[in-house]
Amino acid sequence: MKVLIADDDPVSRRLLQSYLQKWGYDVATAVNGADAWRLFEQEEYPIVITDWVMPELNGTELIRRVRASQRPHYVYAILLTSRSQKEDLVEGMEAGADDFVNKPFLAEELRVRLRAGERIVNLERALADQNQALREARAAREGTVDRPDA
Repeated sequence: MKVLIADDDPVSRRLLQSYLQKWGYDVATAVNGADAWRLFEQEEYPIVITDWVMPELNGTELIRRVRASQRPHYVYAILLTSRSQKEDLVEGMEAGADDFVNKPFLAEELRVRLRAGERIVNLERALADQNQALREARAAREGTVDRPDA
């Protein structure tokens, strides 16, 4: 599964990339939120992990853009940050984050949260596939062609 990492700290970015690749993820990295947004527009990333405080475009704004994008499938977003007040959690979740991991992070905690995100992404895709199959079966019974854009 493809994961997009956005973190302006090179050490954090490399550490995240190393762990995720070891766990079998296909990883793309971005040096800030604006760079991550450019990558996100070019390819499909089912999971996005973003630092909160970054130059050009911060993590919450990146997540807002991801949520506003017209993607066919759900994107699971994890906000990774040293901000840890309850108000920060609320602000991050209101921006559209699915999960919130504090820095410095424990590798095993991040791994289990990623697996939870992967399960959600896979369930959403399976449901979308089933819905499409049902639409096609209904269309075949009715003798019509059901187009997703109709």
